Amino acid sequence: MAVEPAREPPGRSLVSRLRRNADTRPHFVVCGADALVYTVAEELANAGHRIRLTVIVPARLRADVPDLATLRGVRVIRADRLDERTFRSAGLAGAAALALVMPDDVVNLHAALCAQAVEPDLRLVIRMFNTGLGYGVRRLFADCAVLSDAAMAAPAFVAASLGEVAPTHVRLAGRTLYVARRADVRAEHVVCALTAADGAGRVDVLPADPAPETERPTDLVLAEATGRPAGQTVAAQRLVRARRRRRPLRVMGRALRAALSRKLGIAVLATLVITAVSGAVLVHAEDDVKGFWKSIYVTLLTVVGSSDVEMQRNGVAQAAQLVLTIAGLALLPLITAAVVEGMVNARLALSSGRVAAGHEDHIVVVGLGNVGTRVLRQLVDLGVQVVAIDRKADARGAKVAEQLGVPFIIGDAAREETLRAASIATSKALVVVSTDDVTNLQAALNARAVRPDLRVVLRLFDDDFAQRVQTAFNINSSRSVSRLAAPAFAAAMLDRDVLATIPVDRHALLVAGVQVYAGSPLEGATLSQADRPLSVRVIGLAAAGSEWVDWAPDPRRILAAGDRVMIVARRAGLRALVEHATPPAEPTVLDETP
Repeated sequence: MAVEPAREPPGRSLVSRLRRNADTRPHFVVCGADALVYTVAEELANAGHRIRLTVIVPARLRADVPDLATLRGVRVIRADRLDERTFRSAGLAGAAALALVMPDDVVNLHAALCAQAVEPDLRLVIRMFNTGLGYGVRRLFADCAVLSDAAMAAPAFVAASLGEVAPTHVRLAGRTLYVARRADVRAEHVVCALTAADGAGRVDVLPADPAPETERPTDLVLAEATGRPAGQTVAAQRLVRARRRRRPLRVMGRALRAALSRKLGIAVLATLVITAVSGAVLVHAEDDVKGFWKSIYVTLLTVVGSSDVEMQRNGVAQAAQLVLTIAGLALLPLITAAVVEGMVNARLALSSGRVAAGHEDHIVVVGLGNVGTRVLRQLVDLGVQVVAIDRKADARGAKVAEQLGVPFIIGDAAREETLRAASIATSKALVVVSTDDVTNLQAALNARAVRPDLRVVLRLFDDDFAQRVQTAFNINSSRSVSRLAAPAFAAAMLDRDVLATIPVDRHALLVAGVQVYAGSPLEGATLSQADRPLSVRVIGLAAAGSEWVDWAPDPRRILAAGDRVMIVARRAGLRALVEHATPPAEPTVLDETP
């Protein structure tokens, strides 16, 4: 239920109404219940735009969601239901945009329909896991953006597990751009530099184009796709080709250990030893039994109960015959039980994934939620062997793993025996993407204890904590899903010209098109004035009234009203360029005439 705003004293109501009417800042509303609502609100609050921000959250939030009250200038409303009453109490009427980032697709859709009834001209940014449903939702509303945080974050986890950069692809005016290492692309295909290392541990983002002698092969660039496979595909192909052949004897031994229990195996082995010893004694005591085949013949017939009473035999032979007959009576049921148990255990081992111990050079994925399911699909699509782990048998990605033929282990990944069941010692990488930070960190540390050189990709909510864990425990890569996705949600609300986001290291770069308006400071300036290293890099220009994009524009070109500058920028750089391309706002004059 929505929290009603406090009533104002009668003497101040007129003053308050005048102040609200004078506040011309656009109003933005964000609704959510998990970590994403905080990161999106933080992005909006720190974007530098003059906005009013209202956040609607349930009365009880998850423990991993920071205190929203720490965000400056953010109004927080507690409501357990997103309906028209809640939206009207939040002042949604007249708002510029609404972000619905609840972790339930149906809840977001219902809230969007209620919000449209309150404000028909509202811009909607909706979080959807089901992409098929998202396409249908987009057609229901005139001004709507449907985003999936799992879809945006999964490629970064996949690329990190393969040891490659984030496989971001951007389609702009008939040209596809992607992120790559400088050593993997030709110089003529490089659009602009994204990172540059100085050799002392410092990495600059969006640097000026370096001189050829200062270029480093590990620097990241934005390159044009020319039909060659991207870095992620190349890495996956190398992994598939490098997969070592399994040793058949080792696989058979592991299969037998999974099929037979220890107690039954000991019983069968003991009975076989008794049978062999008794048979040897019996054959040795019989003077008329000569040769290896006759020895086997007499022993086996005695075991199955085909021997007759021989009163003329000596005492040793009779005792051996008696023990051998009794052992035979016990051996046959034990063999039958072993066969039945082996078949049952083998089926259980296949269904629970215990035979995953036979895998080598595979990738272990822990957590089959929204992100883990997409990571699983992408790895399988690339031809990489995967073993999945989740605590719940009915996890979201359990059926996907079954359909794709991926071994699925039901267990706690924080326990070392669960990781060993997934053959972590012979795996290529571990990707831990469950929603529990403690489980993720413990699984990563246990995996490193088994294999110190294992590549570990870890999901953590807090970005600062993730960075410190990565440094302290030598984790290859740690990511925050909400941190990766938040810039895209905030950009969809603030800047409708943002075309894509590029995760680079711990930064989110925005690919956008900025239009030059008449009367703005950028009108009449040269294109080079829009290019600001470490903040904004110009990659193209579309002239006013034209859809064609010049991907190699002359920096001396004079900008005119209506021109559209294509850029890659950091958040602050994009905001500064938009303000530079927009004419100054005229001061608001209030009519104080009674």
